[in-house]
Amino acid sequence: MRIFFCLLSLFVVTGLFAQERSWRSQLYPDNWKPEQRDSEGRFLHDFSYAGYKNGEVSLPSFVPGEIHNVVEMGADNLGQSDSTLAIQQTIDLAIQNGGGVVFLPSGLYRLDGLLKVRSSNVVIRGEGIGKTKVFFTKVTGMSFQNHITFQGHLREGKDIPLVVDGVNTSQEVFVSSDNDLKVGDDVVVGWVISDEFVQEHQMTGTWKTFNGKWKPFFRRRVVAIDTNVHPCRITLDVPLRYPAKLRDKASIRKESGYLENCAVEFLSVSNTVERKDAWKERQIHVISFQGVKNSWIREVKSFPSPYVKKDKFHLQSGGIHLVTSKTVTVTDCHMERAQNRGEGGNGYLFEISRCSEILTRDCTAIAGRHNFILNWDFGTSGCVFLRCFSEKSWAFFASYDPIGKPAFCDYHHSLAMACLVDQCHLKDGWYGGNRGHWSSGAGHSVTQSVFWNNQGGIISSWQFGWGYVVGTKNTTVLTGMFLSGTAGEGTEPEDYREGIGKGDSLSPASLYEDQLRKRLKQIHK
Repeated sequence: MRIFFCLLSLFVVTGLFAQERSWRSQLYPDNWKPEQRDSEGRFLHDFSYAGYKNGEVSLPSFVPGEIHNVVEMGADNLGQSDSTLAIQQTIDLAIQNGGGVVFLPSGLYRLDGLLKVRSSNVVIRGEGIGKTKVFFTKVTGMSFQNHITFQGHLREGKDIPLVVDGVNTSQEVFVSSDNDLKVGDDVVVGWVISDEFVQEHQMTGTWKTFNGKWKPFFRRRVVAIDTNVHPCRITLDVPLRYPAKLRDKASIRKESGYLENCAVEFLSVSNTVERKDAWKERQIHVISFQGVKNSWIREVKSFPSPYVKKDKFHLQSGGIHLVTSKTVTVTDCHMERAQNRGEGGNGYLFEISRCSEILTRDCTAIAGRHNFILNWDFGTSGCVFLRCFSEKSWAFFASYDPIGKPAFCDYHHSLAMACLVDQCHLKDGWYGGNRGHWSSGAGHSVTQSVFWNNQGGIISSWQFGWGYVVGTKNTTVLTGMFLSGTAGEGTEPEDYREGIGKGDSLSPASLYEDQLRKRLKQIHK
């Protein structure tokens, strides 16, 4: 009996000790609401909308439509002959039938050409990583192209000006009643990169490329319209991530032409060439989603191509590329070992550009230039990186450069808004700051974004306005202005730091997953 009470006492003490060790961010109490602000105006966005159908349903295990076997259509799964035509014909057949699965059974497939998907409801599916292997051989004329492209045809409708400034974190915008919007419409909220907008961000002389142009910032869906109030109230599926000001001619436009319910899954890919040839072309990706929504890339892994036996590279330049898309999940994917890691957009293993609410989870990136990157132009927001691993981000200046320099994952260009790096393991680092005139005047590359409970590496956070680093383990955190050089210019105040070195006991461990749990609980009440 004495032993029993001793053990019971031990369990009680241990439990109390664990409770004492556990801590929550001051910005994220247990009763957190999206509208909460502290006394200095600091707050956390609700990141839970990222991913397939805003995270509200799981990725499909069943896809409507027929399963079309590429081998039965003439593809060679021994890798001896070019299978491009047979696989493209299988894709076209699936499209003619209203969608379906383009199935690549186990084997090795050589493709000397490119694959294009221009319709919804098409899934390219292998039999599993390491079982279905696809390698691409095309070399010349490949700059700015992709080996597998899902291509939507985005079109914007007429400009519908806002009549009241759009409020950061609000799901409502107000327009005149004279508009043709309907519930269910895809829309985009945007504004002009005006002189006043540039001056407000202290970017005069730095931001030049897009000045005077209307830019799409937030890709959304209309969920309610109230014409009984004046002005007309439009409710969106996802909150705004920044103020949308009348000063900058903020407006809403209908979007059409997205592909949806598309996927690449359960296969391995490679596109390496002779190393000297890899440096002759720029910005080549294996898989690209362009103008895509409510879709996914699942369990795709790079591998050393059998076409180039002497090297152990997997990719010629880029890996997975998402542009002008929204609500896509990239999960359990592994990209590594780019041949061309030079300047000009090469070696980006997971690249996101002008997208909203993309979820990249449980992915691995090794030996790219920038392993995970948010890149080029305005209009990337609400993107989440969950439990990702990055190692050996490294830049080189020529194919014969034996040394190179560290490059890190980064926010690259320009002013990515309300993104989250959550529970990631960095063997290199992640950078967000003022890149000045680099990359055609990238300037401030990030704002209102959060590093939550990450471990390892270096986090450099010099965000415009407020940025946040909460909970780390074995991580060097750089936020101080005296450490930043030009990277911190115009980014005051210093980004918020909390729980540095105490990530092990941070509760919740994942901000994204906890926010999603809270939101779904409200939805299902």
